[in-house]
Amino acid sequence: MSALSHDPETDLRERRRAVRELGAALRELTDAAVSTEVDTETLVETAEQIRALVPALAAARRERGQPATVDDGRRPRRMYSPAAGPGNPIAPPMRVEIVDGVAIGTCELGLAYEGPPSYVHGGISALLLDQILGHAHAANGKPGMTVKLALRYRRPVPLKAPLRIVGRVVRLDGRWTSSIATISTADDPDTVLVEAEGAFVVPNAEQSKRLFGELERIV
Repeated sequence: MSALSHDPETDLRERRRAVRELGAALRELTDAAVSTEVDTETLVETAEQIRALVPALAAARRERGQPATVDDGRRPRRMYSPAAGPGNPIAPPMRVEIVDGVAIGTCELGLAYEGPPSYVHGGISALLLDQILGHAHAANGKPGMTVKLALRYRRPVPLKAPLRIVGRVVRLDGRWTSSIATISTADDPDTVLVEAEGAFVVPNAEQSKRLFGELERIV
């Protein structure tokens, strides 16, 4: 292979690595931004420095309905998912593994996700539970869309503690599936902090085309 030629697979791996690095750097910046108590002048100067970086990234950007080049439609996890995408600075990101059809996620949430002082915002718990149920449904051959998600908050979810998020499908009925999910700490997995019941549906071909057009393979 000549020095001028490119290997698409190698290029894609390098681009995904760069996306992960940028996402990680931005998460560090976000964590510092929401926990800083520096003087006002430093805040203003830092904001100007950050804004100066935007044009370089905005020089080539995708629009709504345009898939990211790092997502090829076959990956179970999208790089910019707001719950599990390593390239998305608002994502924890949650790491997910599938064990006997059960989706098990792990993550640790910092001050960027704070609701009540020292605890996770309830909406973030809902985000993680919805995401883990999506993984569970996909693992059982039913990658679909959330139709209903009912949550019960039993105890507050602590910040800066390793969390364990578990999702499993409990009933299959054609295109429809029912599932349950829980959040607990890794140190005390038997004590449920938040639990959810979900109903998902696999869109039929007509629905997929109407909603997503050519993107139906990657949702």
